[in-house]
Amino acid sequence: MWERTCCFSGHRELPIGGREQLAEKLEDTITGLIDRGIRFYGAGGARGWDTLAAQTVLRLKGRYPHIKLILVFPCRTQTRGWPADDVAEYERIKALADKVVYTSQAYTRGCMHKRNRHLVDNSSVCVCYLNRESGGTAYTVDYAGKKGLEIINLAL
Repeated sequence: MWERTCCFSGHRELPIGGREQLAEKLEDTITGLIDRGIRFYGAGGARGWDTLAAQTVLRLKGRYPHIKLILVFPCRTQTRGWPADDVAEYERIKALADKVVYTSQAYTRGCMHKRNRHLVDNSSVCVCYLNRESGGTAYTVDYAGKKGLEIINLAL
């Protein structure tokens, strides 16, 4: 199944002015992957890129009902401290997902990395939004490259 799976990795902060163009670029990229036979799409449930990716997959399910959204969460308390609107959207996406996986039950120091490695380890393509050389997204994309995944960076 991993050879037909794409994961997403990206920053929580997205460009304010270019969000619509980025969303269109993401939709075009996913549509191209669907045409290549990629059927499963894994997102990590964070705010920003993960949310945009999950929203895009859910929207495309209307045209491509065979695709599946798999949410891989780092822990059950991921939304602690989030604004109410973001929690509501997280819960909406979770309710519409085809599968939800928790890599840890409780928050631990390494639970985010564990989630990110799970996404990469079960994918053949990583669609990312990476515009800096440090942090969780940089780590994840570097890990994906070392594992031989095709990397498509929409920040370029």
